[in-house]
Amino acid sequence: MFRRKAAHHDMADVNVYTAKRLNDMASSLGELAKACTDDLSAEQGLTKEDGKAALETAAAMVCAGCNKCIVYPGKEQDNQYYLQYLVRAFEQKGSVDYGDMPRFFLETCKRKDDYMVQLNRGLGRATMNLAWKNRFLESRDAVIVQFKELAVILEEFSHQVEHSIDITPDWEDEIKRAFRRNHIIVEKMLILEYENHQREAFLTMRTLNGRCMTVKEAAEILENAIEEGEWTVAPDGRNLVTKQADTIRFVEKGEYRVLYGVAKAVKSGEEVSGDNYTFGQVQPGQVIMSLSDGMGSGKVAEEESRQVIELTQRLLEAGFSTRAALKMVNTVLLLTGISQHPATLDLCCIDLKTGIMEAMKLGAAATYILSEKGVELLEAGEVPMGILNPVEPVLLSKKLWDDNRIIMVSDGVLDALPVDEKELMLQEFIAGMPVKNPQDMADRILLFARSFSDKAADDMTVLTAGIWKRK
Repeated sequence: MFRRKAAHHDMADVNVYTAKRLNDMASSLGELAKACTDDLSAEQGLTKEDGKAALETAAAMVCAGCNKCIVYPGKEQDNQYYLQYLVRAFEQKGSVDYGDMPRFFLETCKRKDDYMVQLNRGLGRATMNLAWKNRFLESRDAVIVQFKELAVILEEFSHQVEHSIDITPDWEDEIKRAFRRNHIIVEKMLILEYENHQREAFLTMRTLNGRCMTVKEAAEILENAIEEGEWTVAPDGRNLVTKQADTIRFVEKGEYRVLYGVAKAVKSGEEVSGDNYTFGQVQPGQVIMSLSDGMGSGKVAEEESRQVIELTQRLLEAGFSTRAALKMVNTVLLLTGISQHPATLDLCCIDLKTGIMEAMKLGAAATYILSEKGVELLEAGEVPMGILNPVEPVLLSKKLWDDNRIIMVSDGVLDALPVDEKELMLQEFIAGMPVKNPQDMADRILLFARSFSDKAADDMTVLTAGIWKRK
């Protein structure tokens, strides 16, 4: 389904057909999202019509044929102000009491106790209906966002399919001979080159005479056969090549490599940190660093930030773009229940082929880039995940060079600094510290933040990375 060179028209035709079908699906999802849109909007509170309906229901249940009370809504009177007052009193206190009723009602009504019960019941039912309506509209809007994002994902995948070249014929004979010399039969293979010139290989192979070989050794054979670039095994496969034929996925390492470091401190009095992080490869030639700070501290904050980190990583591993992954995670959090799950997210995706880093932030602290030119700050908005829908993550792009450093911190690190210009103070410290391995730098930054107090007022996490060009 991928485009080969001109001599392989059959593969090119399949590629064009596949890309067109994906585009058609994307268009259908876009139209479906439009079809779900109407003029309904969320309401902020009860209306005068809700108050009138509650009065009418109470009258029907209690008053029977009595129409002497001025509260009775069936009479022609100017009671709009009173209806507004009634619903606001209920919203503020959760119930209407005798002090909110007209004096004439209190003096003349013989069943005022029953009437008040029915009136509060009616207003309570209207409040519940309002909450469910707003929740439904919020969920509907979240689903619409899902449709739109899935349409974008399909369009991106269609573009990837259309611009991926099947270069298998260029290396097929050499690869088969190289593995045959090592007593491995390659039954099938597919080697793809993507738009950024990153390559990926799928080899279906088996060993002869019951032998076994590690996939790391197999990657070395592939690397020697192609003689261009460095190769490794994708992290989602098996560890051994055996006599049972299986497909192993190999990826080109890229022009750069990345090493990481992390340092953490738990808020004083808590057993677990509310911060969570992850780093590593998620796609061929792409690595991520992500840091999430849950609202507050302790176990609840830890669960919220862990959910954000895990969902984001799974979507990125599945091939979602960074923007689509963040928006879909936010949608999921909004749909998990009535309570909101606010958590910041700081995400950096690094292309190992080009050295280009894309940073996306939702409510996260600034990221620091250390290079020969100094320390640069990457800052974004202040809205955490799971609070607003739609939420639009801020995309920041930066070209990284050999021996650059990336420093990400949670809010607790900055909050520990004793000055107003906290970002500037940390920036100056990073600029003056020794440029060593990422772990050493993470330890130094955390030690600096903790030097201003014996107790940690909040969870602190420092995530660092260094990027180096492969020799």
